Amino acid sequence: MTLVAQIVNFLILVLVLAKYAYKPLLKAMADRQARIAGDLASAEKERQAAEQLRLDYQEQMVEARAQAQAMIDKAVKTAEQMKQEILEEARAEHARMLKTAQQEIARQTDAAMAGIRGEIVAMTVAAASKIIEKEMDSETNEKLVADFIAKLDNEKIGGLPC
Repeated sequence: MTLVAQIVNFLILVLVLAKYAYKPLLKAMADRQARIAGDLASAEKERQAAEQLRLDYQEQMVEARAQAQAMIDKAVKTAEQMKQEILEEARAEHARMLKTAQQEIARQTDAAMAGIRGEIVAMTVAAASKIIEKEMDSETNEKLVADFIAKLDNEKIGGLPC
């Protein structure tokens, strides 16, 4: 009989548990399962969003690198152009300065030659006047000396142009 009483007690316990404990326990388990499924879905969405952000970031990095390289290339090209312009300006300035110096040298040479010719004419006239002792007038003496100097210029005495 104790066995029958134990079976009856067990059945009563199962019925009480089924009515009061089993349904709330099943409901709590179903709620937990739904919450876990929701969390998993949310985690998957966040993972996909993070992956999309990573891809966007990589695209932006590639674009930024391309822009940076383009800026560097442009700066190098600009620097090369500036270098060429500076070199051309320097060459032009050098040529201008050389031409100016050559013109100044030619001018000074001509002025010095004219001065030397004038002095030679004066010294020759003075020497000739002492030698001739007033046989000729000074205009004739100057013409004679100028002709003589012109002849020296034409012959380039001593290999030097006068």
